Amino acid sequence: MNIVLLGYMGCGKSSIAKELASQLGMNSLDLDHYIEDQEKKSIAQIFKDHGEIYFRKKESQYLKQLLETYTNHIISLGGGTPCFAGNMELIKNDATSKSIYLKTSLEELVNRLFTEKEHRPLIAHISSKEDLKDFIRKHLFERSFYYNQAEHMVSTDAKNVKEIALEIKELLF
Repeated sequence: MNIVLLGYMGCGKSSIAKELASQLGMNSLDLDHYIEDQEKKSIAQIFKDHGEIYFRKKESQYLKQLLETYTNHIISLGGGTPCFAGNMELIKNDATSKSIYLKTSLEELVNRLFTEKEHRPLIAHISSKEDLKDFIRKHLFERSFYYNQAEHMVSTDAKNVKEIALEIKELLF
């Protein structure tokens, strides 16, 4: 079985994937890192050189490849992955995968992301917490339709990575 973690940027997908993999004796795969390895470029560079449409096509291609090739992995997606190219349907229709939405409140996302925004190209240009809040609110509104199609939802607010991983473990096993 693969466990697919999805949710908005800053919800902890990558960190939780590593911790959960450690707790379960599985491997973890980060879709963004996989894309960067395959394309030999950073996500930011792919966007700059080829644009978002190219990136989304490659993202879908590599997600399909991961789901078909790997078993017993924790796969963390990019924040937008479920929302494009039928990716959520691909995940839902994969009999060997369980999907988990890591739900994080707007306030928590703003607090987490504002301090690290210079490392996130999508929000690096945003200068105030209020503007960041508006940006995230709009994205959450657009993306919640897809996120809420996950088989399970786990709230990440006021929990550390180990607690969230344990909650997922208890939910699935």
